[in-house]
Amino acid sequence: MCGRFVLTTPVSALKELFRFPESPNLAPRWNVAPTQDIAAVRREEDGNHLALLRWGLVPHWADDPAIGARMINARAETLADKPAFRTAFRHRRCLIPIDAFYEWRAEGKRKQPYAIRRRDRAPLALAGLWESWPGPKGQPQPMQSAAIVTTAANAVLRPLHDRMPVVVAPGDWDLWLDPGAPLPVVQDLLRPAPDADLEAYPVSTRVNSVRNDDESCIVRVDAPPTLF
Repeated sequence: MCGRFVLTTPVSALKELFRFPESPNLAPRWNVAPTQDIAAVRREEDGNHLALLRWGLVPHWADDPAIGARMINARAETLADKPAFRTAFRHRRCLIPIDAFYEWRAEGKRKQPYAIRRRDRAPLALAGLWESWPGPKGQPQPMQSAAIVTTAANAVLRPLHDRMPVVVAPGDWDLWLDPGAPLPVVQDLLRPAPDADLEAYPVSTRVNSVRNDDESCIVRVDAPPTLF
């Protein structure tokens, strides 16, 4: 799964990568958590745009937006069928730029956090879905929210968890964002990232608390007895 991540790449660099016109003031984040706003790249009629979406997808038919706290991830294997995600999978796909994400490995009675990032330190583009929830009558604007798509873990992640976020390769970004792309072709993108692209390393347990959001969260610490 994916429940915390890092995004510190400047907006200017993201604009070059994803070709969107917006220039929001995005502060560096080292410990982004569910229900917080996250940056997402979406395709509109005039091209790509950057939006801030609440992390935790709220289906348009939901009665209570609190359901979003349980919808931070969407399993690739069931996107086409699950009521909460199938419409978004067909029509509202997005890319969620990050620099790294965290996963925890059980080690006896404790859990050791690890950061996972590209070996070349380039940003990752995670497969996402977004939705617009109209809210109660009289609400001035709909709530827009997103979920991160997950798939089976690759060899790097498998010692930590059996799932990982879908990392969309740069050459596939346009295909993932294209709402007119054939679904069987889009479905083929939902595969584990190549093992050689990623690395995992232990980090401080400071990341366990969402109140800690600074560069120390991502710094490598002495490895416990481990397999990396």
